[in-house]
Amino acid sequence: MESTASHIEAIYDKAKAYTETSIALYKLNAIDKTADIVSSIVSWLALGSIVVVFILFINIGISLYIGELLQANYLGFLIVSSFYLVLGTLLYIFNGRLISKPITNLVISKLMRAKKEDILIPNITEDDEENK
Repeated sequence: MESTASHIEAIYDKAKAYTETSIALYKLNAIDKTADIVSSIVSWLALGSIVVVFILFINIGISLYIGELLQANYLGFLIVSSFYLVLGTLLYIFNGRLISKPITNLVISKLMRAKKEDILIPNITEDDEENK
C-alpha cells in the first residue's frame, strides 16, 4: 500500500513540475514574441521618422520652387498641400487595404513564425518507428 501511495505521490510531483515548466515556457515564448514585435515597431518608427523629415524638407523645397516659377510663394505651398489633401483622402478611403491589413498580417506573421528549434528538431519518420 505504501508503495502505491509513493508512486502516486511521485507521479503527482512530476505532473506538478511538468505543469510549472510548461507555464514558464509559455511565458518565455510570450516574452520572446512580444519583444520581437516591439523591436520591429521601434525600428520601423525610427526609420519612418527619418523618412518623414526627409520628405518634409523635399516638400518645402518643391513648394518654394513651384512658388518661384509662379512668382508667388504661397501658390507653391498651396499646390503641394492640395496634393497631400488628395493623397490623405485616398488613404482614408483605402485605409483597410493599404494600412490595416498589412499591419495585421505583419503582427500575425511575427506571432506565428516558426522557431529555429522547431525546424531543427527532426520529425519521426516511418523508418524510425519501424526500427524501434
